[in-house]
Amino acid sequence: MVISKRKLLLIDDDQLVRQSIRAYLEDSGFEVFESDDGARGLELFQEIKPDVVLSDLRMPGIDGLNVLQEIHKINSEIGVIVISGAGLMNDAVEALRHGASDFLIKPIVDMEVLVHAINRTLERQDLLLENKRYRERLEQANLELKENLLTLEKDQHSGRLVQQRLLPLSPFLRNGYTATHRLFPSLYLSGDFIDYAYLGDRYLAFYLTDVAGHGASSAFVTIWLKHQVTRMVRENGFFSDPETFEQGTDWMLQEINGGLKQGRFQTHLTCLIGVIDTHEHQLRYSVAGHLPLPVLVNNGKAEFLHGKGKPVGIFPNPNWEVFSCHFPPDSSLIVLSDGIFETMNESSLIDKEAKLLELLSLSNGTMESVATVLGLHKEMDIPDDISVLSITQGKH
Repeated sequence: MVISKRKLLLIDDDQLVRQSIRAYLEDSGFEVFESDDGARGLELFQEIKPDVVLSDLRMPGIDGLNVLQEIHKINSEIGVIVISGAGLMNDAVEALRHGASDFLIKPIVDMEVLVHAINRTLERQDLLLENKRYRERLEQANLELKENLLTLEKDQHSGRLVQQRLLPLSPFLRNGYTATHRLFPSLYLSGDFIDYAYLGDRYLAFYLTDVAGHGASSAFVTIWLKHQVTRMVRENGFFSDPETFEQGTDWMLQEINGGLKQGRFQTHLTCLIGVIDTHEHQLRYSVAGHLPLPVLVNNGKAEFLHGKGKPVGIFPNPNWEVFSCHFPPDSSLIVLSDGIFETMNESSLIDKEAKLLELLSLSNGTMESVATVLGLHKEMDIPDDISVLSITQGKH
């Protein structure tokens, strides 16, 4: 393959050889510069910056080997084809040892052999140049990736700080009930969030939610959710009277669902939302696609509460069933995000749920006890956040 208009530098003290080689190479589409000695050839090399150098081996003054060595001191990536009239094996070995790209013997009877050698050298140089450019692009991409990761880490850290500042006080004590929460963060900013409040001097309302996905968009939805719930409690009086105690968990999920659909967040969330009548010790709750189900721990026994329901943000006009149960004295309600399943070795969800009940039955329901039996600690390397909410009656 002839590559047109590539510059060649021909160095040879034999004028007839230069003329014949130059004429053929120019006819083949190359731009040829020539010199009759090594010193002038090196000067031309600096001036014209050729793509390939053709040099005679034996010349008066600076010979071909010295030309080869000097050129590679200037630019080691330039191909130098050495041409020798002696045809000695030692000359070929010495030239190749000093970095010659090829070695040809005079007289060159078939000039296409020379053209082939030049094109082969050019192709090799082009490949090396492309590899160099690829490495440079890769290094630049890696540098940009590191910078982007640093920016992302800062954004993740800032987002997590915002989330943490929105979390409620822990522990939170009201009328014989204690609510505590812990969030064990993963490597990513995610959509786990917990909130609770004591309303109407009687009702302890709470929720634990897990927004689908990771990153700032999921964290933003948790912030939006905090605002929406606060607005509903403040403006609509949720969970401050018997009526909203009875049906408020369904109504609130409907409001959140409508807000997600209207806001076009293009995400959904799972949620466990509940409210406790601290006078009558009754619990009302709704399950919105949330797993694991809430666990009631009482007298050394742990059991899942009943419940089912659709996730929030997918269906247009769903309803959520409101479940109820008695909240016994000296018992605890444990609500966990599904990140807890990532810490378990069991293969099936059923086995993981059974293991979870087994572990929680060993706890007394307090946060420290739950964290201990589940093996949770701040230094965990986990793929998803693990959020834990504990509400106990008569325990501190």
